Parts: sequence; C-alpha cells; structure tokens
Amino acid sequence: MAGIFEYFVVCGIGPEIRTLEGEKGFHGTLVMYLPSLLDQYPPPNHTLYPPPPPQLPTCVLPAGVEFYASGYDSNDSATFPRSYPIVLTEGDGTKIYVSCIAFRDPVCDDIAEAYQIPANSFADKCICFVSRSPSFNILRDALEELYVLCFSSSGSSKPLWDVIAHTVSNVPLPTPGKDRLLFAIENSLLAVEVPPMNGLPHADISFQPLLQCLDVDNFIMLFTAVLIERRILIRSNKYSLLTLASEAICHLIYPFRWQHVYIPLLFFSGVDYIDAPTPYMMGLHSGVDTYGLSMDGVVVVDLDINRITTSEDIPPVPEPEYSSLRGEILKLLCPNVMGIDLMKINPGSSLEQNPKAGRLWGPDHDLQLRLIFLKFFASLLGGYRNFIENTATQVFNNQAFLRKRSRLTNQPPDPMITQFLESQGFLDYLERGLGSDENSNNLLDKLQDAIGRGQNPLSILPSDLEEREIITISDSGVGISGSGAKYCYDRFPANSRTEEQEEKRKQILATASGALDSGKQLSGSPSVLAAGKDSKAESLSPRERAAERERMVLDIKVKLQGLWLRLLKLGSTDDPLSSFEYGTILALIESDAEGIGGSGFVECIREHIHSGWLCQLTDEQFIAVKELLKTAISRATSRNDMATVRDALEVSAEMFKKDTNNVSDFVQRHLRSLTIWEELRFWEGYFEYLMERFSNKSANYATLVTTQLIIVATHMAGLGLPDNDAWYMIETIAGKNNIGYKHIIKLRGYLSHIQQICIGYWGIYSIKSQSAASYGFPTPHLQDSADDSQQPTEASGVGRSWVQSMFSRDPSLRGNSLSRVRKWTSDGGSLANENGTRKPDLSSGGQKKIQTSIRTLRGHSGAVTALHCVTSREVWDLVGDREDAGFFISGSTDCTVRIWDPSVRGSELRATLKGHTRTVRSINSDRGKVVSGSDDYSVLVWDKQTTQLLEELKGHDAPVSCVRMLSGERVLTAAHDGTVKMWDVRTDTCVATVGRYSSAVLCMEYDDSTGIMAAAGRDAVANIWDIRAGRPMHKLLGHSKWIRSLRMVGDTLITGSDDWTARLWSISQGTCDAVLACHGGPILCVDYSASDRGIITGSTDGLVRFWENEEGGLKCVKNVTVHNGSILSINAGEHWLGIGAADNSMSLFHRPQERLGGLSSSGGKLGGWQLYRTPQRTVAMVRCVASDLERKRICSGGRNGMLRLWDATINI
Repeated sequence: MAGIFEYFVVCGIGPEIRTLEGEKGFHGTLVMYLPSLLDQYPPPNHTLYPPPPPQLPTCVLPAGVEFYASGYDSNDSATFPRSYPIVLTEGDGTKIYVSCIAFRDPVCDDIAEAYQIPANSFADKCICFVSRSPSFNILRDALEELYVLCFSSSGSSKPLWDVIAHTVSNVPLPTPGKDRLLFAIENSLLAVEVPPMNGLPHADISFQPLLQCLDVDNFIMLFTAVLIERRILIRSNKYSLLTLASEAICHLIYPFRWQHVYIPLLFFSGVDYIDAPTPYMMGLHSGVDTYGLSMDGVVVVDLDINRITTSEDIPPVPEPEYSSLRGEILKLLCPNVMGIDLMKINPGSSLEQNPKAGRLWGPDHDLQLRLIFLKFFASLLGGYRNFIENTATQVFNNQAFLRKRSRLTNQPPDPMITQFLESQGFLDYLERGLGSDENSNNLLDKLQDAIGRGQNPLSILPSDLEEREIITISDSGVGISGSGAKYCYDRFPANSRTEEQEEKRKQILATASGALDSGKQLSGSPSVLAAGKDSKAESLSPRERAAERERMVLDIKVKLQGLWLRLLKLGSTDDPLSSFEYGTILALIESDAEGIGGSGFVECIREHIHSGWLCQLTDEQFIAVKELLKTAISRATSRNDMATVRDALEVSAEMFKKDTNNVSDFVQRHLRSLTIWEELRFWEGYFEYLMERFSNKSANYATLVTTQLIIVATHMAGLGLPDNDAWYMIETIAGKNNIGYKHIIKLRGYLSHIQQICIGYWGIYSIKSQSAASYGFPTPHLQDSADDSQQPTEASGVGRSWVQSMFSRDPSLRGNSLSRVRKWTSDGGSLANENGTRKPDLSSGGQKKIQTSIRTLRGHSGAVTALHCVTSREVWDLVGDREDAGFFISGSTDCTVRIWDPSVRGSELRATLKGHTRTVRSINSDRGKVVSGSDDYSVLVWDKQTTQLLEELKGHDAPVSCVRMLSGERVLTAAHDGTVKMWDVRTDTCVATVGRYSSAVLCMEYDDSTGIMAAAGRDAVANIWDIRAGRPMHKLLGHSKWIRSLRMVGDTLITGSDDWTARLWSISQGTCDAVLACHGGPILCVDYSASDRGIITGSTDGLVRFWENEEGGLKCVKNVTVHNGSILSINAGEHWLGIGAADNSMSLFHRPQERLGGLSSSGGKLGGWQLYRTPQRTVAMVRCVASDLERKRICSGGRNGMLRLWDATINI
C-alpha cells in the first residue's frame, strides 16, 4: 500500500559550497549559496518510489542558503523557523506536494574547518516531507512535530531518524471516503483522512487567505485571467501565501485544469523564466527585483497590496454570470452586510434567514465557495453537451454554441467566452470527458442536470454521513530502545552515511581545504584499509604481496573473459540486464577500488576485437554493454585512470548494434552523458598518447599533429559533443602545437563535415524535443530505442524518438548560461586570463594567429533594452574626419542613450544622451542624427556630433516600440497604441498617421527606394502600406499569434511569429508563398541572404535554420545548434553572418569565397556557411544584440547593464 509520506528530505549547505553564480568556496555572509540535498529517507538506493526531483533543494530554499553569526533568538522574529508548502510539477503534469520548515542550524564542524568559516556560524537548513497526496495539513503537522521533537529539551525516546523511518515507512494513504488513520509521533497523536473519490477533488487548503488578500473584483479578474490562460505572476512576501493562492485558484476552475507551466514558488535565480512567451502561473517573492524584465502581457497579482496590473486588458465576465458570481461571493464573505435589509424572521416562521452569519471561516465555507464557481460554469456553459458533434473526432462546435448564447442574451459573442472555449483547459476537459469513465462522475454535468430538475446543488456531492473506519498505526519500538533513554539534539542530526558517502565527503572537503593529497593518505580505500588490518597480509613480504596481487588481477581478468563470452552467447529470449553474467561483471567493476575490474573489462573487449570479433551486438546486448562501459568509465574517472577511459573510448567506437536495416548505432554515441568528455585535460592527454604512439612515423610535424587531431575530432563527433565545444578544445590543442593556419582551416572543415554526417545520420544535437525529420535531415532508422540515462523525448512520427535525447544537453544550464567546457589549465600555462579573453600564443615561428578580443563596456545602471550599430550605409556621404560607421548606440532602463566607439580601447563611451523618463525601447540613426523611442510615449531626436537634443516628438498614447530615420529629415515611428506615424523633424510635427492597428505594433520595415512600409505586432496581421501614395495595400493574414520580426527584400516580405512559423509573402500580390514550420518555439528574428537568395530564421528553441529553394519549394538545408538561449539577432552579409542569443553567446559564420575552393554544388548555397568562431560565454541574460560585419564585431546588451563587445579579427 502506498504511503502518505513518500520521502523525508533535508536540504542545506553540503560539503561542496557554491554561490548562486556558480563560484566555489565560502565568500562571506552577505552572499547567497546553492542548497544541496543532505539527507533523505528512504535512502538513495531505495526502489519503492522514484527519486526526489533533482531541483528539490533549489525549490525548497528558493532564495538560496545564507550564513549567519547567530541562530534562533526568541526576541528576533527574523530568526524564527518558517513553515510553508510548495508544489512541484513533473513533465507528465503530475504534482508533488512538499511541506517545508526552514530554520537556522549550526554549520557542520568539518565544513567550517575546510572552508575557514567563522566558528559558531549558522546557515539555512530545510526539512521536508514529500508526498503525492495533496494533504497539506497532515504534512505540515507531522513535520512540525518532528521539528519540535528534535529541539525539545525533554528529548525523544528513539533516535530522530528512527522516528522518521517509522513515519515514512508505516503510515499508509487512507482509503478515500472510508478510513480515518491515526498515528503518533512520540506522544502526539495525528489523524488523516481523504474525501470520497466521486466528489470534488481533494483540496486540503483554506481558500480564505486568497479572499482576504484580494477584493471581490480583483479576485474575479484573477479567476478570468486563469480561465483564458494568460501569463500570471503572483507576488507576495509570504512563501505560504504564494502556494496556497495558486492551489486555490486551480481548484476553483474545476472541472478544468491548468495545462501550462505551473511554479507556485519560483526560486529567486529563475526570475528570467518570467520572459517565457507561453502561458504560465508562477509565484515570486516580493523581495525579488524584476526591474528591467519585459512584463508585456504579464498579469501581475500583488497579494500584499490587493493590486492587479497588466498591459493587456482582461475581458470581463459576461452578464448575467458576473453579477450572480459577485453577489454569491459577497454573500459568503459578508453575510451581515448582504442581508442587512432582510428580516431576521420570515413571516410565519421562527427560523433565522442567515443562520451562519458571524461564523468564523471553516471547511463548510470552502465547500460553498467551490460550489459557487461550479454553478458559475454550469450557467456559463449551459447546454454545452448539445454542441458536441457526433463525429469520429467528437469536436465541440464553438461557433454554434456562441450563436445560441448570443440569441439568448441578445448580446454579441463575448470575448471572454470565446477565448475560454479556445483554451487548452477546455479542450483537455472535452478530451477527458468524452467516452471516458470520468464522464459518469462529471460534477458539472450532474450540477446542470440537478439545476434543471430544481434539486439542491449539494445533492450532487456524495454523502459523508457514513462512519469512517478508524485505523491505528502503532509504533512497537517506542520505549524499548533503553531504560528511560532520551535523545536530545542541539542541531538537526545527520543520517548515517555509507562508507562510500563518507569517503566522497572527505575527498570534497580535503579538496576545498587544499589538503587533498594528505586526505587521500588518511582516508584510503576500504579494501586497502582492510588489507592493512589483516594479520596474514601484514606477515607477507613485499615480493609475496606483489605476487599475491598479480594472482588476484589475473583471476579477475580470467573471470571477466569468461563472463564476457557467456554474455555474448545469451539467447534471443534471455535478458542480459537480469542475467548472472551482467550482474557479476557490474559487481566486479563497482566493488573494485583499484580499478582492476573496469580496466580488465575494457581489455577483454579489446582482445576479443583483435581476435577477429565483428563487434556486432543484439539490441539487448547493446544496452547491457553500454551500461557496463558507462560504469567502467565513471569509476575510472573518479580514480583519475585516464588510460582506462581512453581504451573504453576507442573500443566503444567499434561496437555497434546488429540491425536488420544495416544501420549502425554505435555504443560510443550513448556515452555522451559522461562529464569526462567535456574536460580539456582528457583530450590533451589523449592527443599526447596518440603523438607518442605514432611519433616514429616519418612525417612532417604539422601533418602528424593534424592527423592525430582528426582522430580526436572523429571521437568528439561520435560522442555527439556540441560543435562549438569540440572546436574550442581542438583549436586550443592545435594552438599549443603551433601548426599553421592552413592546417587549422582543414581541421575546421573536417570537424564541420563529420558533424554534419552525424547529424544527418542520427539527428540534431539539441536539448529540445523535436523530431529528427523537422531538421531537414533524413533518418535511416525505423525502430525505437531509448537511452535510459537521458531524458525521454516526445514521440516522433518519423524516425527514432530517441534522436534528441542522445545529443541533449542538461536543461538545467539555461539559468546559468555557462559554457559546458571545463577550462582546465595545463602545466604549460593558462588558457584564459581573468577577464575571459584568450591569450594569443606569441611563441615561435611567426605564425599568423587569429585573436579574439572581448570587452565589457560599462556605463548603464539598468538593463540594456535597445542596441543599434551605425553602418557605413548610414554615413556614406559624410565629409571631413567624422567617421561614425561602426559605432554602437545603446538604450537602457536607466532612461539614457549612450554612444560607443569600439575603435578606442578603454575609452569607448563617446556620449550620454539624457532626456527620456522611462525605458528606451528602440534606436536608429542616419548621417547626422540619432532617434530613440521610449516607454514614456515620446520620440527624441539628437544631433549625433554635438549630442544636443533637437526635437521631442509627442503624439503616441503608449510605449514606442520602433523608430526609423528616413531620408528627407523624416522619422517613422510605431507604438503599442497600434499607430504608425510619420514625422517631419524640421517642423516637429506629425505629418501623417500612416497606419492604425487593432493592437500593439512590435516590428516595422521600410523601403526608402519604393516607399513601401510593412508593420506587424500582437494582432498577428502584417500590414503593407504605400507611404508615398498614402494608401494601404494588403493585410496579410495567416499567423495565429504575435508577429515579432519582419524583413523586406524587394517584392518579398518575411515574417516570424510566436506561432512557431515564418512566412514568405508577395508584397505586390498580398499572398503567402511559403510557410516555414520546423522550429520548436516562437521565431524572434529573420534575415535574407542576398548572395544565396536564401532565408535564415532564429527562434527561442536556440536553433538557427537556413532555408533555400529546392525542387520548387523551400527546404531547411542547414541547422545551427551553437546557442542554448533564444536567438535575438541575425545579420547576414555577403561573406559573414553574425548571430547573438539571449544566453550571452555569439557566433560568427563565414562563407569561403571561390578562390578558397568554393562549395560543392550538391551541398546547397546556404549550407556553405561555416561556423568560424564563438567566444567564451559569460553569465548574463541578454536583451538585445547588434552586429557590425564589416569590422567583425558583435555587441550584446545584458540585464546587468553591461555591453559585451566581441571583436573577432580574422585573416584567411
């Protein structure tokens, strides 16, 4: 029987201390640190339940861990323990309920000593009960009893962890509606019961806090925003209130379910999740600063001050449902006020009209509130079952339902109902209700039928008059652990650790204290210590001990050889993973502290290959072998046994799955999840090994180095290492060996070629769950085969569903945006200086070196929100010594515009333009002027040379989103008020309002040669205007969500939208010529490559796709997966392509000219773009990116107010 408590977990500061920014070590008491999972029951090797979610420590301590000089103080409320619930949502939508108590606990002595933390320091610690049952009250009561028991002066009769083990292991989940369970924690008796299954869903919370924080009108507004699935951010300074409010509103929309992202308590470092373009419901502590974040369209609910703000109107609830709902809620909240005009006694009756007036809020009020909202849905969706079409798909006829309601109410179709009927929650309800068992227990249908028959709404709920059966859980161990024994604690005790856990803890702390070598000597492996204590072993001479060890090694290898051969001979009906052979090999690898088992296993495979084995494995053998190799490599890595890792890498490249379609799936590809492949030190050691092995060959040194690096690159591609990480390591090794630039170009070409072969064969390297077919590469596989160590992907209609997971990167890195390559330094010198700039190799030979220079430009005090690069085209007719081309102009939330000159190192800031009063959103310039648009509804025009403010253009009624300088002293602007205006700078007047749209304009393009303007935004419509003729040309309909990017080239318009598609339109005809639909997220930028006549798109899925015409249609011919964050900028030139992403990564692509060999005619034109360089990533969230391809510069503006300028000087 499942237990009500799934896990007991302790989180806090572990032996490895890191700040929230990822820096190791202790950095003082004013810094927040990452929490770790310290203890748990059941232990990690328990198989009854799935392990706790890996993000649990971060979620239960959302602010991180802080160190304090003092602990609990009864006179200081800031030191009091805090009790709060949280809810986690898994990938399949199931919820995990956690009750937490956070408190200050003394820092462990060994941690304090290792990190030199001041004595008697305290740090945040959190104890939690984890459950699959939403029984918040019993989780909280049981946890508080354990906390009080731990720190009670009278102590407990059993060790605390024995009490925890008994509670978790022996308290079952009561039968819904039948049982009442009683159990005790020490001397405190607790009870738990679950309501019947056929009633309202179990909601063990009070709805009163939400109603106390919001007035009725705001409460209904929040309810409406949830129904129509807006992006909702709930703010409060109480953790408990965030979770309880989120859970309450989810219960009030029953029988519908929230189908989108649900994080009731968002950890502080995840504040950037607010920028997610899809619907979500998140709770964020009021103390977290969101200044500088784009909050467009977000419904911000501040529970502390009863306020709801949003930039988009929330449609009201229609009548008569609104008045009825509002009145019922007020009657429940304020019965004395609502019934003040009523007689206390009805005529002819002595019964009170309001018998519950004045009563405190209780469970019956919660039930009444839930019924009020259920009756609201019954009225709103009256007769909806008549509009379910009886077809094969059984869809709901929205239009017919709305027409019927309009006739009944004599009102046009209501926008709130229209949006609700199109929501995912309503569609999910229909899918669950039609033809399923749940339909018979559908309370909405029952309520509609009961109201139609004139029955009491309460009649639809199951009767709760039946006496519950009382089940008592006794603890037979209480009082027998000793005569009057008491266990008292001055801190929360740690659970007992295994020898392996203790050994690992000592190694981490020894490393932290700089005494790893001595630590290893003091804490030798258990096998060595056991041998040292054995009297027989001590009596042996050194020669005898050496001989004994050789016999042991030989014995292990002989056993492994026999087990390996028997494993390969298992029949087709045998399961290798459950066989004796697999289990024994695994035990020999894991239990051998000296690594004989792992190295012996790899050696016996190599010997078998040399004896003529064809390296083919059945599907079952394939899974077993890859798991054994993973274990062997992991153990060898922990012992720093690089020889075993190297041998395992080579044998894994030769073994493959026997496939009926003759499609080889190599074992090596399934070792990608091991972190050793990300370490530069391993590849440097492997390269040195290859050089020693082939050093006797008579070959040119540079050619020999290139040959060995090709072998290294082949293994990297076979493992599926990301292209930028692999190239960084190869380039580093090549640079240290001083080979010429011609050999470097050959290596770059070979790596790109082998990577593309792997992508075309197995699929793209991506963290996103998309089908391989969507990337434009064929997949020859016909069957499914999943890697157990990776996260599952969505099912794909074409090819293998596991294509993504084999090459996926850890999604948890999205928050940090850190490079996955570990920068190890060799004895020869450092790879990078403190600023992250790679040091050029100035040694020997006078070789040409490609330098990468990254500069950080500081000046803004707020997030950078707009960035523009002055191109040569803008200043082509300047005279004199003024040369503005290459300047970058930035705008920020600090209301300033700044001009930067990258050519002057150390003094890049040329001017600061002040005048705006709110965030600057858009910047443009021409030969002599700078124009900027802001959230203060104004447009400012500045003189570029004197930096004087020339004009202030006022006329917009909302934030200005786009500005564009035109010829003839004109300015074109667009704003969130839905208008596009043309201004004459000389007269400071609005010449014309050239476009009016139904919603905010987000992007705009203008062709000065033809006078054609295109603009689009939140209404999902692209509008074409002929400015010179003063007339609209076309409304381009097709997108279903916001259009965020435009690119106009000749008679073609390219649009990118939040509906995950890009479209090509004919400007003259007003028709859609093509739909590009292969991205896995909103498309934020599009561009056109004039020399190739191809299209480039970038999306929030982190992918850049290249499209060109093939066989009469557009086809994706190349994919770029360099970036992890949303693609913000694409700038294509004749031979160079610059890309910037939100994770602060940039990339520069180059297309070789014909004199360098040209491109293969079969490879496609756009496919000729080659990644040439990407700089080291740094931690920042980027808002905007601009590129200067003429000077090979890319600049990004971050939320931290800094600009990161990358100057890539490339000589080919």
